[in-house]
Amino acid sequence: MTRLPHFAAAALALAFPVAASAGPVTVDLTGLRAGGTLYVQVQTREQFLGPARIGGRVVAAPQAGSLSVDLGDVPPGDYAITIWHDSNGNNQFDMGTRGQPADGWAMANGDRLRGQPTFDVVKLTIPAGALRLPLAVSYGF
Repeated sequence: MTRLPHFAAAALALAFPVAASAGPVTVDLTGLRAGGTLYVQVQTREQFLGPARIGGRVVAAPQAGSLSVDLGDVPPGDYAITIWHDSNGNNQFDMGTRGQPADGWAMANGDRLRGQPTFDVVKLTIPAGALRLPLAVSYGF
């Protein structure tokens, strides 16, 4: 078997870098109300605010308080992490009379929102390796 000189092996390693591997993402939620159904999603720009997602969990009847949700391994990149708490179980995101959310919700950078969420405002760059994201769930009523 022919062996490459060290400098050739190093040059090949630089020419063909190993793709960054996916890492575990965990969302630590606070301020939850009990009951209903909790949806935690990781979405690309194309999937944002739709039913498709690259990762997520559905939690039936969460307890009030705090909850850690493991979203599995997510490749590095830009994503939106969205939380919807359908606390009344009607399977729709409820809005108040002035257009404010009535259901529980949270998003990365959600404090920057001044209207309907956009991917560019709430996106989060997930690095290679593990990520823990603390988010407080907000309720309209």
